[in-house]
Amino acid sequence: MTGTFVGMPAFPTAARAALADTQLRSNLAHATSTIRAKRAAVVAEVDDWESLRLAGAAVKDEVLLHLDDYLVQLEESLTAQGAVVHWARDAAEACAIVAEVAKAHDVDEVVKVKSMATQEISLNEALEAEGIAAWETDLAELIVQLGDDLPSHILVPAIHRNRAEIKDIFTREMGNAGRPAPDDLTDEPAVLAAAARRHLREKFLRARMGVSGANFAVADSGTLVVVESEGNGRMCLTLPEILVSVVGIEKIVPTWSDLDVFLQLLPRSSTGERMNPYTSTWSGVTQGDGPQEVHVVLLDNGRTRALADEVGRQALRCIRCSACLNVCPVYERTGGHAYGSVYPGPIGAILNPLLRGVGQDEQVDSLPYASSLCGACYEVCPVRIDIPSVLVDLRAQVVDAHRGGLPKPEAVAMKGAAWSFTKASRLAAAERASGLVGRVAQRWGRASLPGGRRAIRRAPGPGAAWTGARDLPAPPTESFRAWWRRTRGGRSEGAS
Repeated sequence: MTGTFVGMPAFPTAARAALADTQLRSNLAHATSTIRAKRAAVVAEVDDWESLRLAGAAVKDEVLLHLDDYLVQLEESLTAQGAVVHWARDAAEACAIVAEVAKAHDVDEVVKVKSMATQEISLNEALEAEGIAAWETDLAELIVQLGDDLPSHILVPAIHRNRAEIKDIFTREMGNAGRPAPDDLTDEPAVLAAAARRHLREKFLRARMGVSGANFAVADSGTLVVVESEGNGRMCLTLPEILVSVVGIEKIVPTWSDLDVFLQLLPRSSTGERMNPYTSTWSGVTQGDGPQEVHVVLLDNGRTRALADEVGRQALRCIRCSACLNVCPVYERTGGHAYGSVYPGPIGAILNPLLRGVGQDEQVDSLPYASSLCGACYEVCPVRIDIPSVLVDLRAQVVDAHRGGLPKPEAVAMKGAAWSFTKASRLAAAERASGLVGRVAQRWGRASLPGGRRAIRRAPGPGAAWTGARDLPAPPTESFRAWWRRTRGGRSEGAS
């Protein structure tokens, strides 16, 4: 199983480093606010937007409930159209299939359509190990590849870069991978795009094999669908003589009429457009038109694990629009690298643990906590994935997975509280100790709370991190029991 960046620390550690990067935060704030505004404008034009969301969720749930039937139907439809269908249980099998197709045709380089599935399985690295170069052709993916970087956003992988940084990457690295950047390159977006187009042109014309994913797979016709904004995908899907498409098994929609719903939801939610500039569809092999050999790799890689989770399976509705990233206050401040995965943001915080399982990796187990549970992600999700509810359920799973063995400080504190509360004499002793702390704080604490209440200056041990940035109210100097004895003399309230 792959999909996370090897060596990445747990989210709290990675997020702390990201928060210190002011340039990163500036880049993210500008980019996400721009995309949010565009999305809001085009969604407001649709009178029945909520009905579309409900329809999209219903179609996806229908597929997930009968996934075995729809997968068989898709395989039969693809085979009837001349495609070769492969089944991959995990990343290793999927990468091996793609490499075997390339080696069978003596292919040493491939051009790629932007694909989250191929990033998830680390296909580029696997092909490189086999002596096959994989060239990203999406502009943002090209920036990441040339910069020897990692993607930080589902839709805009280079969102953490500004145009001055992109110009420097093109100037420094393009020549090492093919046609160099022009000497007069500037950081104007149109100029940068033109440089990328010239750099990629020779790769499009030379490559004999293309690799893609698919946004959707129509079961009844065996049609795969890719939507994009640049046209690079169209080039990869039509020019090479061999095409291999790696498709997650959850990408199925039953019919063309079901696809219509998502072609309205996806562009508005992702790029803030009414429709995608390029919508490419292909069904197997057509003599004399497009690739003459088509392979489709149906990828599991943890999806059946996620399907078995009654709360979390709704994450498989995801159409990779990234709307949840663009509204998430945590993502906007930390960026995608802090999540340590090709799936960052709120959807990544649930998808990675669902695909990989909890209790095995500290970095994965930290992801369900990478959220304030504000609910903004659910409000914008075009297929109504209740991400906050899944996050809470996954947190419970993480806790359950770590029961037994050496307890964490939080568990020790809870057990100590339970021990105190289960016997009156122990609780009374704790109250007396608390009162002592309160009296000390009244003398030495800082008067920083409303009403002149004192706060503890610095808690001991692990509590020091809390008081370093927050006020910790001092406990009362007198417990309720002591107050009752003092004021009531031990009498009941009805006594005279």
